[in-house]
This record gives sequence, structure tokens and C-alpha cells, in this order.
Amino acid sequence: MIFDTHAHYDDEAFDGDREELLGSLQNQGIRAVTNVAASLKSCETTLALAENYDFIYGAIGVHPSETAELDENGMERLEHWCGCKKIRAVGEIGLDYYWEEPDHEIQKKWFVRQLDLARRSRLPVIIHSRDAARDTLDIMKAEGAGEIGGVIHCFSYTKEMAREYLNMGFYLGIGGVLTFKNGRKLVEVAEYAPLSSIVLETDCPYLAPAPYRGKRNSSLNLGIVAQRLAEIKGTDRESVERITWENAVKLYRLQNL
Repeated sequence: MIFDTHAHYDDEAFDGDREELLGSLQNQGIRAVTNVAASLKSCETTLALAENYDFIYGAIGVHPSETAELDENGMERLEHWCGCKKIRAVGEIGLDYYWEEPDHEIQKKWFVRQLDLARRSRLPVIIHSRDAARDTLDIMKAEGAGEIGGVIHCFSYTKEMAREYLNMGFYLGIGGVLTFKNGRKLVEVAEYAPLSSIVLETDCPYLAPAPYRGKRNSSLNLGIVAQRLAEIKGTDRESVERITWENAVKLYRLQNL
């Protein structure tokens, strides 16, 4: 059984065959998926997917690159959606300095506000951090994010930074980058981090693993990531799938799953 802890099946890349693809997942061993919002609009489409498919859960939040759209009305909508039964996290939220927009201070403001929303809603967070390692960590420490809990999505920093998050009790989300030829830094993190602190994710339609890099990704490719992680950990794929499933259930507080 595989739990894809981070997907974007509401993305337009799936418009041509979404229903067919989602209908095939469970027969291929993908037993649960968390669809993660990135904007107010995608919060609505994420909610719709979670309502239409028993095995799909949702995360509600605004990606740092979209935070210029946020205002108090938007925060009220997010808070309302967080009360829906199948919404299991606030995310993806955080900081992204790659494109240098919106302004860093805008990103920081709404990152803090969404961390507070997660705390009040008693939901874990899904953290997006790109080219913003120090500011992300400093804000999370200042806001007591360790008390909130969650996952660092698509972890891309050093082993030393991984240690900081593991010490805070966070999970590390690992996907297709683990199979890339230039993914050595993530391999080192996977070697270091205990399997009990790792969850599998696709970030589909992005970041397909080798040999499908550059093509549309889907949860069906997670077996490749599980196999690579098993090789790194010196164990078998079945153990990786079982342990990461258990981790995902704990992460999203799905005790009855």
C-alpha cells in the first residue's frame, strides 16, 4: 500500500484523463492520496476532489508564490475550509525566493498567518521552502511550529538542515528527485534520516522520477521512489511502503485508515 502525501490532481495537466487515472490508482496499490492546494481557487478544486473520491484527502492553503492574493477575506475562507472533515492539513505554505516575487515580507506575513491558522485548526502543516532555508527555519522556530507538526515537502536542503527539522518532529517528504543523477544531496539526507521520519510524495504532475523525468508525473510512479529508498536504506520495497504508509497516517492523523 502506498500513500501519496502530496499531489496536485486538480492541475490542468490532468484535464484530459483525470477520472480514468484516479479510477486506476487503487488497483495499482495507491490506496490514499492527499491533494494539496496552492491558491484560493485550488482550495475549491481540492475540496471537490476530496468529496468525490473516498481515498483522496485534502490540504488547504496558499503557496508562497500566490500569497499576493491573500487578504482577510481569504483567510476567513481558509479557516472555514479547514473545518471540513477530509481536510487534513494546512498547505502548501512557506517561502519561495526563487522568482523573487511576491515581496519577501508579503510571503513572511502570510506564512506566519497560515501557521497560526494551522495551530488554531489543530491541523499539521505542509511546508514549501525554496531558496529560503534560513528564513523558513527561523520563522518556524519563532512560531513554535514543532508544536503544530507536519512535513517539509520536497525536501531539498542539506543533511544539517534535515537534522533541524527532524529535531522539531517534522517528517521529510521525498519523491522523484531521489532518483535524479544530480540528486546526491537528497540521497545523503535519505541515508541520514530514519525511515520513521520519511513520507512518500509525487508533487505530480511535477518531478517524475527517472526514467520518466520531464514527463507528467502521477502516483503510479511512486513504486520507483520506494524501490530507490529501499536500496538506500538496505531494506526491501515492501518495508518502505509499509513504514511510509504508517508515517503518512500519523502525519495526517487518520487513525481509522
